[in-house]
Amino acid sequence: MKDKIKVILVDDHAVVRAGFRMLLSTVADIDVIDEADRGETACQLYQKQQPDVMVLDLSMPGIGGLECLRRICNRDSHAKVLVFSVHDEMVYVDRAIHAGAKGYITKNSAPDILVEAIRKIAGGEMYIEQGLMKNRPLRNNDIDTEYKTIVDSLSAREFDIFIRLAKGLTAHKIAEELCLGYKTVANYGTQIRSKFNVSSSVELAHIAIALGIMKN
Repeated sequence: MKDKIKVILVDDHAVVRAGFRMLLSTVADIDVIDEADRGETACQLYQKQQPDVMVLDLSMPGIGGLECLRRICNRDSHAKVLVFSVHDEMVYVDRAIHAGAKGYITKNSAPDILVEAIRKIAGGEMYIEQGLMKNRPLRNNDIDTEYKTIVDSLSAREFDIFIRLAKGLTAHKIAEELCLGYKTVANYGTQIRSKFNVSSSVELAHIAIALGIMKN
């Protein structure tokens, strides 16, 4: 029998990881060799374990999934990372692929989609869940194009904070979620609002909705 596909699961919810591990344990050619609950740990485990595929959530405390993805792919251009996220908006897919992900599926997908995606990526192919492209918003407005350019220029950390500010979270709550200092988050918030030339989180929300990043 050929070697099993070695997989590391990265998600900050232990129950979610347990469910994925249980699912994949029933698949003969896949072996979950380790788990991580945050980006920093995932980076360390990747270097140590060298998995065939890392299944990575985006919404995590600490450095977050996007920054974790960027660091892993910068260190290893051959890294095979499958993003497995609740987010089905194309801006997340675009940023993940740009950061080096070899695939993207949502947590609403059927269990066999996860298995298929892991196999495809382990075999050297790209895998984007069918149906995600339909969520790409159509825009003709020059202002939307300008905002899209700004969003694309945000760092992984700035993007995480931008989304949370747009959702109405306070700087204190964001600091708690991302394990950052309040002043650090406040400074990021000031920089982000300055980039968009707005003064409030409500305006950031309008921008996120207009670009299809958030639903109204």
